Amino acid sequence: MTARAVDEPHRTASPLELLFDLTLVVAVAAATAELAHSIESGHLADGVVPFLEVFFAIWWAWMNFTWFASSYATDDVAYRLLTMVQMGGVLVIAAGIPEAAKHSDFRWVALGYVVMRLALVAQWLRAAAEDPTRRRTALRYAIGIAVAQVGWLLSLVLTGGPNPPVFLVLVVLELSVPRWAERTYPTNWHPHHIAERYGLFTLILLGESVLAATRGVQNALAAGEFSGSLLVVAGAGLVLLFALWWFYFQHPAGECLSQRRNQSYRWGYGHYGVFASLAALGAGLEVAVQTGHEMEVSPVTVGYSVSVPAAAFIVLLWAVHKPIEVDRVIHPALILCAAAVLAVVPLTAEQIGVPAVVVVTAAVCSLVAVVAGQPVGSSPGVTKPHS
Repeated sequence: MTARAVDEPHRTASPLELLFDLTLVVAVAAATAELAHSIESGHLADGVVPFLEVFFAIWWAWMNFTWFASSYATDDVAYRLLTMVQMGGVLVIAAGIPEAAKHSDFRWVALGYVVMRLALVAQWLRAAAEDPTRRRTALRYAIGIAVAQVGWLLSLVLTGGPNPPVFLVLVVLELSVPRWAERTYPTNWHPHHIAERYGLFTLILLGESVLAATRGVQNALAAGEFSGSLLVVAGAGLVLLFALWWFYFQHPAGECLSQRRNQSYRWGYGHYGVFASLAALGAGLEVAVQTGHEMEVSPVTVGYSVSVPAAAFIVLLWAVHKPIEVDRVIHPALILCAAAVLAVVPLTAEQIGVPAVVVVTAAVCSLVAVVAGQPVGSSPGVTKPHS
């Protein structure tokens, strides 16, 4: 297990990485379904925090595996088996999400998370043994991750689960490990490989949003609530997802990351909000397509469950790409104006209806995607959109 070259040609995601991502589909779907249930039952405030906590566990474990694999994907028997152990941890997390959301019981989520993390510790220990050049870096990773897992287990034993202050402290500890470890001898992550892996996770989340919206349509049809508003919300929701896909993939990040590797932390960490907003949008759309029948939640809340994740996505995506794409054509004023419109329009949901709110949200995001896709010539670090 030696570090792969940072300029390795034709570096793409492996079949094992794609299989790993498929297990995440189950966990993300479970988290999205629970958030949708919280929105529909009128308990959005109670569902947001557990959703963000569980999504952090999913995202951070995926992110650590992804960056490790970018440097040390040997694809031999030991590597495959340890990766499969991490997949098993993902499925344990998925199984524990309903209890975490409904009863604040994080035992199974924590167990699955620790299983994934300890398997990664074993990977780093192997890297330390077989890559002398980066031995100190690998050992720092192994020690830091192991200490963080002790913290999660202690919080589980002592309090039954991480309360918000303890959770935030442990999150800071987890996020600090890569910065501490990489100070010695940076790992050889491949910028184009990383950009592709993030793009694939984005596609997974967009697919989950489609699935969530489809579940909502199925529920509405099962209740005999087929109507024009259902068609409008379903159609506008699909346009909205197309627009967000368009916006994300307008300017591939691989070349920009290769030129500005020092901005990788901000870019990589900032994607937590980008990814979480996409997952939350799926929950909002699942509820919005059911507005034709009686629910316990107000139209304003349903409108915000769609517009707020969409606004968060475009703002955060612009923010994480700004440091690596200095010549990005889109102006921040457009992003802020779009976010302002999306923050206000749900207030009119009682008058214009939820379908109209979804239509406006889709229109605003489509406008942003179109403007962001204008040709930018041959500016350094920016790639023209594919036709």
